[in-house]
Amino acid sequence: MEKNVIYLDNNATTRMADEVMDAMLPYFTSFYGNPSSIHSFGGQVHKKIEDARESLAALLNCYSDELAFTSCGTESDNAVIAGSLKMNSFRKKIITTQVEHPAIMGPCKKLQSMGYFVEYCPVDHMGRLRLDILSDIIDDTTALVSTMWANNETGTIFPVHEIAEIAHRHGALFHTDAVQAVGKIPIDLKESNIDFLSLSGHKFHAPKGIGALYIKRHTKFNPFMLGGHQEKGLRAGTENVPGIIAIGKAAELAAEHIKNSLNNMAELRDELEQKLIKVCPDARVNGDKERRVPNTTNISFEYIEGESILMMLNAHGIAASSGSACTTGSLEPSHVLRAMNVPYTAAHGSIRFSLSRYTSKEEINKVIDVTPSIVKRLREISPYGK
Repeated sequence: MEKNVIYLDNNATTRMADEVMDAMLPYFTSFYGNPSSIHSFGGQVHKKIEDARESLAALLNCYSDELAFTSCGTESDNAVIAGSLKMNSFRKKIITTQVEHPAIMGPCKKLQSMGYFVEYCPVDHMGRLRLDILSDIIDDTTALVSTMWANNETGTIFPVHEIAEIAHRHGALFHTDAVQAVGKIPIDLKESNIDFLSLSGHKFHAPKGIGALYIKRHTKFNPFMLGGHQEKGLRAGTENVPGIIAIGKAAELAAEHIKNSLNNMAELRDELEQKLIKVCPDARVNGDKERRVPNTTNISFEYIEGESILMMLNAHGIAASSGSACTTGSLEPSHVLRAMNVPYTAAHGSIRFSLSRYTSKEEINKVIDVTPSIVKRLREISPYGK
């Protein structure tokens, strides 16, 4: 990491763990064989891929044959949406939410332009899904219900098991984008009724470019990537061996650290949040403070622009975010906060701080020290008043 950088943008991406780097490097140089080859040089690589699959399955408490490696969470999301419609061609409706990541919103909007019917279930002012409305809009024409497990901007956790039950009552499949949940909260898929789950390695200290798709046993799936037998025909293409080794090691580390690191992240997040709210007038926390992942806080500083706060934090060596990295550059307030009916003056001044197990108390103290003066200075020159 760049010297003296305080990195609090871990929902965008995480630093690769040193142990992960060490595990994957030999597969660029010494063990470079194609795992599909018949010779033993490639065969030994295939064995390591299956070991990595077992490690990821252990983190999720699922069977290893329920996992297919992909390039990222976005690919996994797209594969489920496309495949669900192909398997249920007589069903023309998809239900998702108003606060989904662009990886879900994008393909859903494309399908709308092709004549499919997409319902966007609303959330309440705390970002909690309106299950009563979901129950009203789902019907027997619904092919798929897709909701995130944890929101990338606020950290709010959705009741995915209950949502899956609602979907199944109408014969629909259920998918969850769990990119922001894996490695942050315990997940037990053997005891769940989830049909599909997407994840991405770079959100829990693996490199970018490797993800996975969980497909529950006996669930029919129409592959998105064709042209080879890899991943038991579920995802064609020569395997990204170093990435797979890396995500396996990252999963091992996440399972090892999950209890202690989650408690530590929650304590540091709460200290950051509580002290900033106390010393910064007209500041508010966005999202459900009772049901959220332990590393995330979204704070609105009213009457100022979030981008200006980020620039001044950056000058102090602090990296944070105003929302999803996939929508950076947009001048519009976050679609998540708009869906929650956060006032315009607050939505424009929202900052997401997202921690990791590497975040220290000293770093949090530095953010607490510098942020109030930044907010005060910006309000003095703000065109919004206050």
